[in-house]
Amino acid sequence: MSLTPTRKRSTQLLATPLETIRGVGSRVLEKLAKLGLHTVEDALYCLPFRYEDRRQLKKIAQLLPGTEQVFTGEITYAAETVTPRARKKIFEAMVSDGSGQVALKWFRYRGDWMKKQFAVGRKAVFIGEIKRFGALREVHHPDVEFLPEGADAETILRADPLSFGRILPVYPLTEGLPQKSLRKIMKEVVDCYASLAVSAIPDDIASRAQLLPLDEAFRQAHWPEADVSLAALEEGRDAARRTLVFDEFFFLELGLALKRRGVVLEEGIPFQVEHRYTRPLAKMLPFQLTAAQRRVLGEIKADLMAPHPMNRLVQGDVGCGKTIVALMAALIAIENDTQVAVVAPTEILAEQHYLQFHRWLEVLGLRCALLTGSQSGKEKREVLEAVRTGAIHLVVGTHALLQEGVEFRQLGLGIIDEQHRFGVRQRGVLKRKGISPHILVMTATPIPRTLSLTLYGDLALSVIDELPPGRTPVVTKVLTENYRERAYNFIKKEIGQGRQAYIVYPLVKESEKSDLLAASEGAAQLQAEVFPESKVGLLHGQMKPDEKEAVMEDFKKRRIDILVSTTVIEVGIDVPNATVMLVEHAERFGLAQLHQLRGRVGRGADQSHCLLIRSQRCSEDGMKRLQVMTETSDGFRIAEADLEIRGPGEFLGTRQAGLPDFRVANLLRDGRVLEDARREAFRLAAEEDFMTHPQYEEVRQVLMERWGNRLELASIG
Repeated sequence: MSLTPTRKRSTQLLATPLETIRGVGSRVLEKLAKLGLHTVEDALYCLPFRYEDRRQLKKIAQLLPGTEQVFTGEITYAAETVTPRARKKIFEAMVSDGSGQVALKWFRYRGDWMKKQFAVGRKAVFIGEIKRFGALREVHHPDVEFLPEGADAETILRADPLSFGRILPVYPLTEGLPQKSLRKIMKEVVDCYASLAVSAIPDDIASRAQLLPLDEAFRQAHWPEADVSLAALEEGRDAARRTLVFDEFFFLELGLALKRRGVVLEEGIPFQVEHRYTRPLAKMLPFQLTAAQRRVLGEIKADLMAPHPMNRLVQGDVGCGKTIVALMAALIAIENDTQVAVVAPTEILAEQHYLQFHRWLEVLGLRCALLTGSQSGKEKREVLEAVRTGAIHLVVGTHALLQEGVEFRQLGLGIIDEQHRFGVRQRGVLKRKGISPHILVMTATPIPRTLSLTLYGDLALSVIDELPPGRTPVVTKVLTENYRERAYNFIKKEIGQGRQAYIVYPLVKESEKSDLLAASEGAAQLQAEVFPESKVGLLHGQMKPDEKEAVMEDFKKRRIDILVSTTVIEVGIDVPNATVMLVEHAERFGLAQLHQLRGRVGRGADQSHCLLIRSQRCSEDGMKRLQVMTETSDGFRIAEADLEIRGPGEFLGTRQAGLPDFRVANLLRDGRVLEDARREAFRLAAEEDFMTHPQYEEVRQVLMERWGNRLELASIG
């Protein structure tokens, strides 16, 4: 597809290097590069992270604590002093304007220069955040504009319209690049290049969504009009930012909509459902499927029988029974003479799935294999050959399954577990291992709606929203290390009543020896000194799969009273008799992990407890996470709190390659805009002539420019 000449020209000009901008020399260029700014387009998208209201000068008596203010006054006192407690030097000046006085303080400064500049009697304009200590107002490290002899403040303000008399942008800074210099550069970029930014969003959509022209949105986002609401700017609710956010979300969702439409158009393998294996499995299960499991299984079956590939996400809280639903889907694929691949993000999780699946499959006369990075060359070669010839019906593995050299006789179904740890691309890699195989994605990590619309926008969604019967809510308590003895006594009492307990030690990385030692030493010490009359078992990631299986079996059969473990038991173990989960150094775990661990108890009729022991050095974020755990057991509320505490980047983890980085949009703040943009994008993608009509050529081109290749939308180009 060719670019229109005007679009091609503007795209090229927006790629202009920043060194062509007035005031950007080699030293400044280096500083801008540290902020990730290389082209004028980068600079246009580097929006202010807050704004300062410099529309009018305030009297000192009017200065409100907690606000950024502009005021003028005369220096009545200036000197270097030593703080009485910390014994640190600070520079302090007093300023008065007749209505009151304010103290200015600097904690980092050049003494000689400050003494020379801050002479008593000099007048200046000051800008800074007002704080209050007792009756006195204070400003720390204010911006200062000294007035020439005899000049009044109003003259200075009029002479520098870039710094005064308006709402000013405040940009992220790097050392050696002051705010004033960056503002000048940004003003030049906006004045010279904003007009080249033209939105490709069709006019009817722009009108319905009440969007500004893109060039106007950039101008107003960087240099707001004098009458705009400061509160709206600070909260990202102004029309300019909303336009830029909508534009970003629209092309993301349009890509996902076309990806889903491509799946619908693609020919797949329609399966027949004869219940050759699912019926015998249902009879073997020691429980009945819940109504939610049966409903989701029905949705999956309908997809598998359709003439195009399934692309479905199954979301459900800890312990809702996703694994058995996935196994049922796998058995349908196997009875249709195709193979199944189950991909998990870690070796521990892959091993646990293998241990669960192979028992059932063997009873049904089917073969299951495990493929991980740490297996020996000989083991790997044997598994790969058996998978290639079709001797293996179901293979469970880590990223190792996605590598070149893994070939299937006929892959009919790919199952991806804990999908948030994988990118869009990895899903595509798995699809290419077969001829349009069905894809089932599972997550036990509840994901807030705004995130699921961006992560899984191309997937159909099923939610298992019902826990198996007999579950009791878990009482969660946070304890300091001083209360460990009391926690141990509580475990003794539970064991005395015939119940069992978990004690979990943190494992930051799977290979971390120091934490493994902590769990091993912990188990030995607990057995010898704390619980000599009970049987203490140990489970950790470096044990072989059959060793782990033996320990888990002993725990299930009550041959072990207390299972000391690393996070190996985060998922997959179901022991209704275990009623206590004690987590050491609980602040070192993420919220999703803590929620998963807590899900190991509360599986029987007895009251269960989750005891979170934190260290004295627990950070503020750590305290917030633990507080959330005591307040709710709702996985979605926990996920939203996790997103708020860590932010989307951390929440998703670095593995979430394949989605574009948002330059303007904020998933926490802009949920409503995302919903609007998604609705319009899906409506446009559903139009039959969208892929061919000349009127949509520019929209298709922008989509490819933004991130088409990452979404595997090459067919659009």
